Amino acid sequence: MKIKLQLLIFALISTITLSAQDGWQDLFNGKDFNNFEQLNGNANYEVRNGEMVGISKLNTPNSFLATKQKYDNFILEFEVLVENGLNSGVQFRSMSIPEYSNGRVHGYQCEIETSSRKWAGGVYDEARQGWLYPLTRNKKGQNAFVPGEWNHYRIEAIGNQIRTWVNDIQCANLVDDTTAEGFIAFQVHGISEESQEGKTVRWKNVKIKTKDLESSRRASDAEVPEISYLTNQLTQDEIRKGWRLLWDGKSNNGWRGAKLNTFPEKGWEMKDGILTVSAADGGESSNGGDIVTLDTFSNFELSIDFKITEGANSGIKYFVDSELNKGEGSAIGLEFQILDDQKHADAKQGKNGNRTVGSLYDLIRAENLSNSRGKNFKGVGKWNNARIVVNNGHVEHWLNQVKVVEFDRFSQIFAALVEKSKYERWKNFGRIPEGLLLLQDHGNEVSFRSIKVREF
Repeated sequence: MKIKLQLLIFALISTITLSAQDGWQDLFNGKDFNNFEQLNGNANYEVRNGEMVGISKLNTPNSFLATKQKYDNFILEFEVLVENGLNSGVQFRSMSIPEYSNGRVHGYQCEIETSSRKWAGGVYDEARQGWLYPLTRNKKGQNAFVPGEWNHYRIEAIGNQIRTWVNDIQCANLVDDTTAEGFIAFQVHGISEESQEGKTVRWKNVKIKTKDLESSRRASDAEVPEISYLTNQLTQDEIRKGWRLLWDGKSNNGWRGAKLNTFPEKGWEMKDGILTVSAADGGESSNGGDIVTLDTFSNFELSIDFKITEGANSGIKYFVDSELNKGEGSAIGLEFQILDDQKHADAKQGKNGNRTVGSLYDLIRAENLSNSRGKNFKGVGKWNNARIVVNNGHVEHWLNQVKVVEFDRFSQIFAALVEKSKYERWKNFGRIPEGLLLLQDHGNEVSFRSIKVREF
């Protein structure tokens, strides 16, 4: 018995020594919260059987148990068990400062949830940019989290690369440089229903590594798409996959006026890496006019960040033939609508909302095709992302990584929609083999950046 006890002690010491030599440290010691401070809400946190336990509380804001220490580059691992119906998350590179929303916690969050949406393991930007990496484009990742059981999480934040795994299945593959350092915090989400009060989220085996990270990085799953928020830059992965910038962030190279042989002399401004169409009278092409690419495109994936002002209207057009409509108004092509749905009258015109933001203008209404929680528009005055994918006849519109429109431009259904729209007089509308890409001047101030494309 004595020998067995000695062997057990030796094994335990060896494990601890090996862990220390490996560079891993306990972030939570399983005994107390001396290295943490609670921020914002006043949900209860307790230590039970070596676990960190967060307990939901009615009518209090999101609560965060935050490390007193800040971390920049790290690998974090933990296990979590959350009761069904309760939302949670782990903040990282996050902050709470008086000058930002009176100390509200903001920054990256790795999602923990039990809903049918299945975005656990995705990356949300708390109180700032909203969803950065929902799992809409990663079906494998959607099934990684198992409700009602302990789930193992891994977060790698190294430089501008942020990757997550749940139960050894990669969920997020994000590139973003908004914040390089901050605290780590364990969230108990605010609740508003009495039936949710007293529910728990539990964490255990919380450990972190901050040195010699390259040797410990996991290979990224090739099936998990990289989503980058770098401004006017391409990642190495994007370059390898054939992406190129359509706007260099400073000049009009590659662009001209839709009805001109040169770039417009007025109405468009390039400053600090942002391309802005100036406000005028709210009319189509009544100031500087639309601008189009010099190149034509057939099968492609296009990504553009846009930011609208209050009440603004604009659009991103594709399969544009600039020889059509030489008169007043905009050039003709399929359009990803850009609009302030709340303040612009166009949102209530057309049919059944087919002129709202993200819609195939005047033809197909944008709606969340991934779940029932709305279109994921981040709001006026904030940067939003438009993604258009065209592969032969198949076309998709994505708004902030959520699919909102899908159609076949060669189908009978599409032809029938065109016949009942303002485009019925344009022969072969939307079906030409290739066309220009266009940014619209609709007389309102709208900004663009990070305009990039790859062709199939």
